[in-house]
Amino acid sequence: MLPDFEPLLAEFREEAATTKRVLERVPEDKLSWKPHAKSMSLGQLALHIAAVPRNLAKGLQQETVEARFSPTGPTQPASVQEIMDTFETGVRDMEACIQNMSPDSAKGSWRLLAEGKPIINRTRAGVLRSVVCNHIYHHRGQLSVYLRLLDVPVPVIYGRSADESSI
Repeated sequence: MLPDFEPLLAEFREEAATTKRVLERVPEDKLSWKPHAKSMSLGQLALHIAAVPRNLAKGLQQETVEARFSPTGPTQPASVQEIMDTFETGVRDMEACIQNMSPDSAKGSWRLLAEGKPIINRTRAGVLRSVVCNHIYHHRGQLSVYLRLLDVPVPVIYGRSADESSI
C-alpha cells in the first residue's frame, strides 16, 4: 500500500464503522418513507450510501466511467439486510482497492461522465478523498436527519447525539 494512503485507509475504516452504526438504525418498515416528494426514500438513500464504496472500487479500475442516473432515483432495497450486505461487501472492496493501488494508478486521471459530459475529472487519489469519504459523509448526514424525523434514535457520529453519548 502507498504510504500516503495509510491515513486514508485508517479514516475510511473509522468512518465505515460510524456509517454502519447509522445504517443499522434504518427501520425495515420505513424503507419507502420520504421526507419530501423530491427526496429519495429512506431505503434508496441508505442503499446509495451502502453502494458507494463497492461502485467506486469497481469504477476506479477503469479510466472513464459513464454514470447511469435513473429518473426514479437509486434502487429501492427490499430489506435492511440488503443494505447491510451491500455495505459490508463495499467496505471490503474499497479496502482492497486502497491497499492495492499502485503509485501510477493513484496519479492517473479518472473521469466520471454523465451523457458524455464530464462530472468529475481528477486523479484516482483525489477521487478517493472526494467521493469515498466526503460523498458518503454528506449522505450519511442526510440519513441522520431522516432518522431524526422518524423519531429513530440517532447514534453517535462525532462526539454526542441527542440520543447517545460517546462518553
